[in-house]
Amino acid sequence: MPAKDDHHAAIHRQTGPFDTLTGAIGGMFVGHCLASVARFSVADALDDTPRTAEELAEVTGANPEALGRVLRLLAAHGVFAAGDDRFTHTGASRMLRSDHPQSWRDFAATFGTERTARQLGYFDYSLQTGLPAANKLNPDGFFAILQSDPEAGRVFDAAMVSKARIQVASVLAAYDFSNCGTIADIGGGRGHLLQAVVDAAERTTGILFDLPPVIERAAEIASDRLTLQAGDFFKDPLPVCDTYMLMDVIHDWDVERATAILAAVRKAAPPHARLLLVESVIPDGPGPDWSKAMDIMMLVHTGGRQRTRSEHESLLQTCGFRLERVVATASDVSILEAVCDRRGAACKYHHRLDPATST
Repeated sequence: MPAKDDHHAAIHRQTGPFDTLTGAIGGMFVGHCLASVARFSVADALDDTPRTAEELAEVTGANPEALGRVLRLLAAHGVFAAGDDRFTHTGASRMLRSDHPQSWRDFAATFGTERTARQLGYFDYSLQTGLPAANKLNPDGFFAILQSDPEAGRVFDAAMVSKARIQVASVLAAYDFSNCGTIADIGGGRGHLLQAVVDAAERTTGILFDLPPVIERAAEIASDRLTLQAGDFFKDPLPVCDTYMLMDVIHDWDVERATAILAAVRKAAPPHARLLLVESVIPDGPGPDWSKAMDIMMLVHTGGRQRTRSEHESLLQTCGFRLERVVATASDVSILEAVCDRRGAACKYHHRLDPATST
């Protein structure tokens, strides 16, 4: 008869529904630990010398025992490595350093803010209504929160810059921009993607289009090949260009508003223009994928959604575009390349909703 401890170990070696549930619930706490060590800059405090939790706590201001327990859990998931009561870096934990060329520190840290915690506290509201939990904090929604709270806006901007680092590099590696002519980056934020494209493709010029406060903050990137244009893509005419590029814009919005944005692009686009949507595409298979988690983030934060290839294709077709191909990248985004569908120069959506009147 096996010893009690052996029997206990045998139970733990089995996998089944219980393990599925505990793994899913435990993942929530892994995420919380990841966000907190990013906010405490623990990865910055750890160099190439193994450190104890006590040594790291002294530098970061964390409680030594609590930090040790947090790092033990993260190390179990490949973020940091643990051995002999000391912790060392892994490839994943190095990406939490602020000096990493593809640092995700600010992106991870934003999930540990009080505002994010308050939004997640209203998750049931999103499940019940299909509306963003952010509406419970501000009836005008997520972007109104950022505009009314400068600190929230600063944290969000830093998170988006952090998230874009690996995405920009992967997009440049996957797509040839040399023949794109003049590129309009619609809702391009601080212009990190557009500036990288213009720097890499010497025959291209760029126009960064975003809201006036965003354009003001991006003033330093203006040059003879990169101009800035302030406006609201729901209300104002978009520039006439050869190529239109939107990265992580369409996923912020529900079907109605996403269609209004693409309708505005189609209205401005000359017949030869191309459209590049840089988005995470939900795969058709049932397995885990980061895009499926991002889809829930969009539900809670903005009321938007991640989409499958067929959903993107349908959205584009409604607005007078034809999807030609989907280019995978080394990061979480793909490039959906579309052209103006000459079978219907006007977007069918204009007959139902004029983007200039969308709010």
